[in-house]
This record gives sequence, C-alpha cells and structure tokens, in this order.
Amino acid sequence: MIKNNLPETTLTLSDFYYDLPEERIAQTPVYPRDSSRLMVVNRSVSANDHRTFRDILDYIKPGDTLVVNETRVIPARIIGHRAYRFDRDLGHTVKTDSTSPVELLLLKQHENDLWEALAGPGKRAKIGDIIEFGDGKLTATVEDVVEGGCRLVRFKPADCYDSLFDALDDLGTMPLPPYITEKLEDQNRYQTVYSKTQGSAAAPTAGLHFTEELMAEIEAKGCKIARVLLHVGLGTFRPVKEEHIADHEMHSEFIMVDKETAELINSRRAAGGRIIAVGTTSCRVLESVSTDDGKVQPYAGDTGIFIYPGYTFKAVDALITNFHLPESTLLMLVSAFASRERMLGAYEEAVREKYRFFSFGDAMLII
Repeated sequence: MIKNNLPETTLTLSDFYYDLPEERIAQTPVYPRDSSRLMVVNRSVSANDHRTFRDILDYIKPGDTLVVNETRVIPARIIGHRAYRFDRDLGHTVKTDSTSPVELLLLKQHENDLWEALAGPGKRAKIGDIIEFGDGKLTATVEDVVEGGCRLVRFKPADCYDSLFDALDDLGTMPLPPYITEKLEDQNRYQTVYSKTQGSAAAPTAGLHFTEELMAEIEAKGCKIARVLLHVGLGTFRPVKEEHIADHEMHSEFIMVDKETAELINSRRAAGGRIIAVGTTSCRVLESVSTDDGKVQPYAGDTGIFIYPGYTFKAVDALITNFHLPESTLLMLVSAFASRERMLGAYEEAVREKYRFFSFGDAMLII
C-alpha cells in the first residue's frame, strides 16, 4: 500500500477549525450543475475572484490536462436483519427470530463479493452471523472484524440478480453524508457525468459541477481529459480524532492509473501543460503514483496517502475542489496546496459571501 513520508509538523487539529453557520451547508444540488459558484484562489496574488462554475473555461488553457476520477457511487447502504447468529457453544449458526434492523455501509471491495463494511449496531454483526436483506434475496456472512471495527462480509445474491451490484440497485440506497438531511429526488445528481466504474461509497464531489456540454467545451479548447480511479471509502471522510494531526492514520482506498493515462499526463506536462486535478481524490491518486520528479507511474492497488501542510506536491499544478468540513483531512490537503492561512482566509470569505458548503455546495479553483 502506498503511503507518503509524513513531514514533520507542530500543527494540531484545532489549527484547521473554522466556524460555519448551519445554513451554509448545501442540502440539495443546484440546477444546472455548472451554475454553482466558483471561488478562484490564485496563489500568486492576494485577492480571490468570485465567478460561476461554467466560467472555469476562462482559466483553462490549451495544453492543460484535466484529471478526473471516474468512480461511480453504488447504493452502498443496505438495511436487513440478523437471520442467523453464530453460537460458539454449538459451533454453528442458529436461526433467530430477530427483526431488529442491521445496517451495512459498503466501503471497499476486497474480492468478488467480499466487502469491507461499517455495521450498525455492531453487536448484531458478529463473526459468523448471517444478515438477510429483501426477504432473503441477498445475504451477508460476517467473516471478520478488521481495522476500525469494520466488518469483512461475504455477500450472496439470489439467482434473480446477475451480480451483487444488481442486488444493491434493487435493495440499497445512496449513502448521502449525514449532514444532508433532505431527500435527494434525482439519484444521478450524486454521480458525476463521467462516472464509469462502480465501487464508491461517496461521490468525488468536485466533479459534480461538470456537465457533458462543459466537458466538451473544455476539450474543444485544447485541454485533454485524463481518467483515473479512486473508490471513495472511509479514508476520505474518516474524522481526525488525534490532536496532533501527524498521528492520524488514513484508511486505505483502491486506486488505479493505467499505462495510457500515465503516458498522456507525463507527455502533456513535459510539453509545458498544467495538470489540473478535479477533486482531492484525483489529487491523492496523482500524488500516490508519482516519482519525486513528478512522473506518473501506472499502478493498481491501495493508497493510504495523507497530505497536510509541509507536503511537497509532485504532480498537481492546479486543483478544483469543494469547501470541506472543519478539521477534516480534505481541508488539510487543500491547506497544503495553497497554505493553511490562505485557505482559512478563503473559507472565512466564502462564509461572508454566502457560498454553499460541502458535497452539494459550491467550488474552488486553486491555481
């Protein structure tokens, strides 16, 4: 698994706190996607520009490469009940009469139908227990308890489904973050227009602002689109609990960069073009697979890279991102890219200017 060499730091969790009024948390997406607001932070000047997201065309140049994360969110939250529990005295499972709900949130695929998942409540998901969903159309056997109390569960869909993903489409729901309390009417609004490969428990939200038309205009301007993959799991959103941020351990997530994509990015950058990462997930992929001189290498596997101030970026020249939670690893990443003082100042400005925050909120371009 890829990890970075953590820089020394005296920064603590409270150094990344900012005050956010609850009404600034976006509950619903805007229509159309590219009508959201855009704050442009130019690291070489002190003032920030305030634009509309579709105006990002004014900041993209011929020769640039836009790197997007093509992951697709799955209906990763499923609710069932424990149909069988493992009896240690008997050495086998016994049927239960329980109708109490058990919720699983799928985080990471290990192999075929073996997944790492959060279980709630955990006492109803012990090793050997069998959980049923949809009147038995899908079952999950708890095989192990792993890092952070997550469960390793093996799913078995009924014959009426071609795959686990088909079963999840039928029985699961989209796992919106807990700060979104309103119902999402159109599930596709929690997918990017370029999403392709199923496997994420959450959307790479910086990409939600793009429309197919805007993507076409970006390419017409001479900017290439490079596709990488990071299946968003607990690593991106796990809260930091340690006061000294360097003590935080990132949860691993699966990433992939194929040979053709690596060659495209390297050739474009060698020719003088900028590499613009769409979102912290794309940024983490590029920084995970780059050599010290910024060359992107093909790779498929896990990353646990943790980026915070003091980190030296190797492969990313500009970053499109949303506004992130206080004291989050995502705020730490953007603070490494621009500077903690600049980012906290920009966030305070965004609050004053009534920007919308978090997953369905407005965007920032850091150049």
